[in-house]
Amino acid sequence: MREYQILHDNWRFTKDTVDQVPVSMPNDWEIVSIPHTWNNLDGQDGGGDYYRGKCWYVTELDIQPPADDTLVYVEFEAASSACEVYLNGQKVTEHEGGYSTFRADITPCLKEKNILAVMVNNEHQDQIYPQMADFTFYGGLYRKVNLIYVKKTHFNLDFYGAEGISVSSKMTGENEALLTLHAYVANPREEDQVLFVFYDQLGKETATVSIPAKEDAFAELTMTDIHLWQGVEDPYLYTVEAMILRHNEVQDMVSVRHGFREFSVDPQKGFFLNGKLTPLRGVSRHQDKLRIGNALTFSDHLEDAELIRELGANTIRLAHYQHSQDFYNLCDEMGFIVWAEIPFISRMNPEPKAHENCISQMKELIFQNYHHSSICFWGISNEITIGQSSPQLIENLKDLNNLVHKLDPSRLSTMAQMSYLPMDDEQNLITDVVSYNHYFGWYNGSVEDNEKWLDAFHKMHPNRALGISEYGCEGITTYHNDEPKAGDYSEEYQAFYHEHMVKVIEERPWLWATHIWNMFDFGCDARNEGGVAGRNNKGLVTLDRQVKKDIFYLYKAYWSQEPVLHICSKRYAKRTQDAITIKAYSNFPEVELFVDGRFFAKQEGYRVFTFENI
Repeated sequence: MREYQILHDNWRFTKDTVDQVPVSMPNDWEIVSIPHTWNNLDGQDGGGDYYRGKCWYVTELDIQPPADDTLVYVEFEAASSACEVYLNGQKVTEHEGGYSTFRADITPCLKEKNILAVMVNNEHQDQIYPQMADFTFYGGLYRKVNLIYVKKTHFNLDFYGAEGISVSSKMTGENEALLTLHAYVANPREEDQVLFVFYDQLGKETATVSIPAKEDAFAELTMTDIHLWQGVEDPYLYTVEAMILRHNEVQDMVSVRHGFREFSVDPQKGFFLNGKLTPLRGVSRHQDKLRIGNALTFSDHLEDAELIRELGANTIRLAHYQHSQDFYNLCDEMGFIVWAEIPFISRMNPEPKAHENCISQMKELIFQNYHHSSICFWGISNEITIGQSSPQLIENLKDLNNLVHKLDPSRLSTMAQMSYLPMDDEQNLITDVVSYNHYFGWYNGSVEDNEKWLDAFHKMHPNRALGISEYGCEGITTYHNDEPKAGDYSEEYQAFYHEHMVKVIEERPWLWATHIWNMFDFGCDARNEGGVAGRNNKGLVTLDRQVKKDIFYLYKAYWSQEPVLHICSKRYAKRTQDAITIKAYSNFPEVELFVDGRFFAKQEGYRVFTFENI
């Protein structure tokens, strides 16, 4: 049976130049635990000078020589962004791309004493994406490192970091679906069988199917009386357990979860989930936190997911790269509709090796996350024309789009366009659906330009589903203004901007999805916005997750089913006026204001309530 050993403690780390691959424990190096990044501080302090280069990790493996029928793999859930792995001085694998899982069979290199040495490099390399982006490229082993013990006959661990099984379904009637099961078996024997067992959410066995074990074993099964996965409303998940059986012994076992659902997008009406119109309204999310960088634990991911659920969002754009399996799992459990994408962002490198890396990262994204029912959209690029358009860029985008459909015809492709891309550009016709990143009212123009642009595009392309992949503005919790204006970084202007945008969106249900930029402030070491260096301050919640800005409650009032009543500008402590305006966000139809314990006024309204001359 498969066993996991997490390599968490007793790692040695250095930024110093290492001339030879370590074959013993370097006792003078820093002691660290995994997950780890070396940019948790300098990647968030501003100046654009965070360390980017080669660093080394070394640990001694507590492992006994395996039995003859057992293999040992080392698994890296991510290493940013290029990595070389050595066991006892011998290279066992290398990987390019900082956001996906990769593994290596280390069995042939094992000795009585085993030293695992890992070189990780986050400096710029022409063939690795992202080439350029508005966030910190944290370096390190920032997700878990595991040892996996498996029999020689096992679910394949060598195919793009995937699970070794795939599960998909297609609705064939009311509460009926055709289930498609694949098992990819390494070193099967003629007598081996693969047994799939289906369990409902209460753990009750609902279906089984047994097939001969092959390198690609395939089965189909019609299931009736199924419970649908209905997004945040009812995220019902089944568990699929797959076992390789040899006579009366289980050789290997893996499991994934599966939600039965179908979806579609109508350019005039929006997103449908299981035939139900479900406007997708939500946020984008980066994977970092104050003084932790991107070395998040499960509890960090859970906190983020719970904050997004509290907001009342039903969709998340996981920008701009593959995120942790922990977070995709949480999205499955909580019912968020996910847009998952690769870091083909801002600028294309015309070299063929760079495009090969782009293709490799897309394959890893899809193969490793195929089983996540929350994912409905694969994103092929973000603002890629910042680095200028070209015929080669168009061909590369088409190539990626074709790859997405070849690997996964069950989901839709999308891309996030830069605001300046003309409405009639050929890029807008490549993917199944398209979204734009717009910041009218912040970087340029006025907030009213948003609806003008959206309506003009919708009129020009009535048969193209349009969304907003980014919109937002900076808000710093210590900045306040009675007459807020773009560029003042005040919470009041951030509130004004989003009060306008949420109405624009609500009045246009045909927008297939809208994603706020961003749920959380995030690290961008090159930035110095409003005197706050090293981060992007557009979040609804601060980088340390300690403060929910006023606009968090604005969206909660619009989207959440929970009762909401929030008084704005409570952090506006230094005031000079004799009379002030009080504003509240609520999803109640009327609000009463009390001043110094005395009733002042009652007001009927919708989401935003304003009391003047207090």
